[in-house]
Amino acid sequence: MNIDGKVAVVTGGASGIGAATARRIVEGGGKVAILDLNEGLGNALATELGDAARYENVNVTDEDSVAAAVDATAGAFGAIHICCNYAGIGHPGRTVGRDGPLPLEHFKRVVDVNLFGTFNVLRLAAAQMLKHDPVTDDGCRGVIINTASVAAYEGQIGQAAYSASKGGVVGMTLPIARDLASMGIRVNTIVPGLINTPLLGALPDQAKESLAATVLFPKRLGEPDEIAKVAMAIIDNDYINGECIRMDGGIRMQPK
Repeated sequence: MNIDGKVAVVTGGASGIGAATARRIVEGGGKVAILDLNEGLGNALATELGDAARYENVNVTDEDSVAAAVDATAGAFGAIHICCNYAGIGHPGRTVGRDGPLPLEHFKRVVDVNLFGTFNVLRLAAAQMLKHDPVTDDGCRGVIINTASVAAYEGQIGQAAYSASKGGVVGMTLPIARDLASMGIRVNTIVPGLINTPLLGALPDQAKESLAATVLFPKRLGEPDEIAKVAMAIIDNDYINGECIRMDGGIRMQPK
């Protein structure tokens, strides 16, 4: 799918990987709706990107919030062709810690945002994609790109909730790709390793250097734009479908 003239919704789009992808989409001639709870960053990025971008205050776990943003985006830009799901949270907590068992609400909250939120957005975006004709010779109407984590495969101590949520994203990738294949919608998941997002960026330099040393090669944190480049490749290449693509410098996470 040629990005030129296409319309994307990007959750978690106000910063980090989402912002990097939004910039790439606009640079390629596309239009983007930035879906995020951070109004300050979201509006600032939309202003930076100009008429090809708009900001929508969205809680990915809320059906009405997402539906309104999808409808507003299609109304403003005419269609939706691409859905990038980057919104997520990750709060560590051991199954049983010093204060007793992990509060169930903690586990539910992480899964609700990372897994249920991803599905909530992609299902509504996919329904909108069906309203326009195919845009490629292969009959493709749309592309959905989810985000998991290497924690889906090698969750560390304290990552039960996060790993479960991201493992769910990995697990639903192929079934959803199969569900939507007859409709001309491709579904893939990017699986990042240690990426220099605002979450890791807040760590002391010594801690970041320690994390970087665990990467196979190159021994550094990944950059958000490197993930955005993969998203652009997935959009461009119509033969990438039903895949979970690791972007991690070859890292295999240790227990802690």
